[in-house]
Amino acid sequence: MNATTRIDSGRRPIRSAAVAAAFCAAATLSLIGSALAQPPPPPGETFKVVTVVEGLKNPWSMAWLPNGDMLVTERGGQLRIVRGGKLLPTPVPGVPAVRAQGQGGLQEVAVHPQFATNHYIYLSYSKPSAGDNGKTGTTALSRAKLENDKLTEVKEIFEAKAWNDAPGHFGARIAFGPDGKLYMSVGDRMAGLFPRRPDGAMDPNLEGHPAQNLGSHQGKILRLNDDGSVPQDNPFVGRHGALPEIWSYGHRNPQGLAFNPITGALWETEHGPQGGDEINVIEKGKNYGWPVIGYGANYTLGTEIHANRYKEGMEQPRAFFVPSIGISGLMIYNGDKFPNWKGNAFAGGMSANYQQLVRFALNGPVVTNREPLLKDKYRLRDVRQGPDGFVYIAVDNQYGQATPIVRLEPDPTAAK
Repeated sequence: MNATTRIDSGRRPIRSAAVAAAFCAAATLSLIGSALAQPPPPPGETFKVVTVVEGLKNPWSMAWLPNGDMLVTERGGQLRIVRGGKLLPTPVPGVPAVRAQGQGGLQEVAVHPQFATNHYIYLSYSKPSAGDNGKTGTTALSRAKLENDKLTEVKEIFEAKAWNDAPGHFGARIAFGPDGKLYMSVGDRMAGLFPRRPDGAMDPNLEGHPAQNLGSHQGKILRLNDDGSVPQDNPFVGRHGALPEIWSYGHRNPQGLAFNPITGALWETEHGPQGGDEINVIEKGKNYGWPVIGYGANYTLGTEIHANRYKEGMEQPRAFFVPSIGISGLMIYNGDKFPNWKGNAFAGGMSANYQQLVRFALNGPVVTNREPLLKDKYRLRDVRQGPDGFVYIAVDNQYGQATPIVRLEPDPTAAK
């Protein structure tokens, strides 16, 4: 393993006044609804970046088995195993067929909380249609047993009502909650690409968007039992015209989903368009506003999308980014290797001009501060805490070139 970078978190200055202004302007908290300059950052950590494994193609998600093996999905459709620090040469057989186009393919891998006894893992993916040679797709979820490095008893347990021919916005993040339920995001599938009007003005029927429609899974976060069935205490069970799997709605493209191990709250990161990336606390039955409210603008044109920034009955983000950083995977740190980071959230940035690892200081449901780390170093697809307490990052390349998984370790040689 080779250390490639040493950084002192909490002490690294923001190098550009424009970047500093963007970060301060983006520090809008839902509890007060106004833009605030950030206070001084909380204490950081000195760390080094160590390469864990190389040679992956579009790694999308990481998860660990009780024996220490790391599972990694590659978007093209391969499930890989890292064992003893080495990438096994043969992908795991038995993975469902995926629609590997655009942003879609094999996406999240999650391990059942009782894997030691049931051997279940879960895979989310963009599913190709059977009737039109895969021209259309949706987000789907399968459960399988992983035994002897092979998948058996593979069964699709959920298929989203989110079919179309668009190449992106699948969502597909998975998190198991303290209640033992499985939560999964489904993106809006690029529905209603803006602008719809020739003059570049906003769509007058924003509330008719599928993300606002409870009869569609597009733009939703779902709550399922571990076999894919519907928990009867979901918020829309029994409501006419509503799909019972829905837990929250009004989302664009949720790319990170994580429970806070300290508070039990469900946090989410979500792609905005040209501006408006969000970090949210997800609550039962709530409407998160897309596309009626938000902080983004139409691509290229920069024209308005939303009817407003606020609307009664729709949730505000806990923080947002203008311009967008291409926010990605989400993790809330609870390890012992970086004591000053305990309880902080971490998310990646994939946008070419804003590649970074963002550390969010949290006070309950409030984002009190943010710090950019690893600026311009990597295009970060996923960030996870490993069982060893280190911070793992799946590095992506949008052109399909091989990339590594790296991790952050404390650097005892650096000056404090």
